[in-house]
Amino acid sequence: MLKDETGTEPSITREQMIYLLNEDLAGEYQAIIAYTVYSQVLKGAAYTDIARQLEAHAGEELAHAIKIAKQIDYLGGMPGVVPKPVKTSNDPVEMLRADLENERATVARYRVRIRQAEAMGEFALSEVLRGIIVQEQDHEIDLSAALGISVPPIEGPSEKKTGGAR
Repeated sequence: MLKDETGTEPSITREQMIYLLNEDLAGEYQAIIAYTVYSQVLKGAAYTDIARQLEAHAGEELAHAIKIAKQIDYLGGMPGVVPKPVKTSNDPVEMLRADLENERATVARYRVRIRQAEAMGEFALSEVLRGIIVQEQDHEIDLSAALGISVPPIEGPSEKKTGGAR
């Protein structure tokens, strides 16, 4: 979505927000499935702690899905029921990297969604999304730590935002 002259996200319609939130909901469903599966198939001492964290993440993602579905209903829409595709692998590092990329994309999308909600005057929605983004960033930190890599810096307002799949 292009920014207007003030540097903020332009206002969108309720229908557009419902569509975007349903995309986010599909990403939350994807995360629930991925974390459920990954937490059970990661094996070995090196993955015991992160597997336990992923199991907890699955429950948090379910809570996110419920909150997003509630907001879609509030806006007059019908919550979607189809998850985005889940990447699976026999390589634990590949699974964790896929999760990390999904979390990074989710955090970027929710940053945009918060600005869109505020531009619409939907401040309660922006607060719900703020609560969700806190946990999503914690997931990103946990996955980065498990992979032994740094969390990348936050994109500045002039940098291009990505809306990759969750």
